[in-house]
Amino acid sequence: MENKKENFSEWYNEIITLAELSDKRYPVKGMNVWLPYGWKIMSLIDSIVRKAVDKKNFQEVNFPILIGRSMLEVEFEHIRGFENEIYWVTKGGKENLEEELALRPTSESAMYPMFSLWVRSHADLPLKIYQIVSVYRYETKHTRSFIRIREIHFFEAHTAHATYEDAEAQMDQYKEIWREISSQLCLPYFYDQRPDWDKFPGAKYTIAFDTVLPSGRSLQIGTIHQYGTNFSKNYDIKYLKEDGSFDYVHQTTYGMSERLLAAIIGIHGDDKGLVLPPDVAPIQVIIIPIPGSGVLEYARDVENTLSTINIRVKVDDRENYTPGYKFNDWEMRGVPLRIEVGEREVKNRTLTLSMRNIPGKVTIERSKVIYEVPDALIRIREKMMDDAQKVFRDHVFRASKLEDFTNEGLITAFWCGSKECSDRIESETEKSALGFMVGSNETGKCVVCGKEGRLAVFSKSY
Repeated sequence: MENKKENFSEWYNEIITLAELSDKRYPVKGMNVWLPYGWKIMSLIDSIVRKAVDKKNFQEVNFPILIGRSMLEVEFEHIRGFENEIYWVTKGGKENLEEELALRPTSESAMYPMFSLWVRSHADLPLKIYQIVSVYRYETKHTRSFIRIREIHFFEAHTAHATYEDAEAQMDQYKEIWREISSQLCLPYFYDQRPDWDKFPGAKYTIAFDTVLPSGRSLQIGTIHQYGTNFSKNYDIKYLKEDGSFDYVHQTTYGMSERLLAAIIGIHGDDKGLVLPPDVAPIQVIIIPIPGSGVLEYARDVENTLSTINIRVKVDDRENYTPGYKFNDWEMRGVPLRIEVGEREVKNRTLTLSMRNIPGKVTIERSKVIYEVPDALIRIREKMMDDAQKVFRDHVFRASKLEDFTNEGLITAFWCGSKECSDRIESETEKSALGFMVGSNETGKCVVCGKEGRLAVFSKSY
């Protein structure tokens, strides 16, 4: 297996293949096949997302994949932002369609004509929906599994509110949702407000959640957008106020994709393979029987006990593989906790535990397995977060002049916000502006022009 630190790109591709997460040999570039293990991880990530947003009174929907050209072109700035990435359907069978249809690159143009039908009065607000679907973008750059692809597994939440203040409160709530999700996935991040030239097409402003991979490149793993009334005015989404007048709704959105899985692979994995957070591991506990009298029956009894407390557990009873091979195989697949069972464990009524990210082995009493295993999974997650935060901190550097931008990672520096200064930074350092750090009140002189600036983040990005 490739060395992660020496060749992250090759290591990343090799892990995806060896762990059987995705197969990119499908004969349409950038559209890969989800394999069972990878799809199960993604489904568990989706479950975490669903739980987090459902608690905030969102409701799940599913919109059609096709969007008419006339629907797209209602909001010109929005369609212009995607015009080079849209797949067009021009025929139905052998007949040319009366109107070209687009495969959704995102769903504003599909949803908002319906919002104008659903929203009638203030009693219909706030409207809060989401969907987890495929979106399609003709990505012309080099494709990379889970990071830059043409069929994207996409979570998108859309809301409508009576006032801008309510919409701003929703933006804050998105941050609460993200904190819960990132905690379970053990992902550290920065909040950045994207520059105006890099915000989502049609948004008043965009805030991104950015992390950094061991290569030193940043990875955008989520975005939230404040639309104000930019879309509602174009799609005529109005509501009747209590005083009898009409007003346009204020809207927000929140988007994430399988880049969450890419971040998990890149941040937590090591030279042995994947390291999966327990909450998204398809198998949380693997039991390896060491051949001997009564061992398999003992292992199955432990499996049944753990299943009763909703632990995802499996006994590896493959007869044609050695225990050593099985140890390596499940380590490569990132299973958080391994239990070894041999004749000694059967005789002593014990179990031997090995945690994926914590060296050494622990012996526990069989009678305490329902307490010790959940505790071990908690320790594994806490250690994963501690390690991830250390890697994140090690890849964040402060710069006071352009010469300080040489480190590979996230560079924080004061910036005046101008495109000219951003372009100069990028031309001389190859690092682009991710945006101003949200929540920071630090000010100082711009590293380029010397004018008053705010603390911003720069990096090479995927």
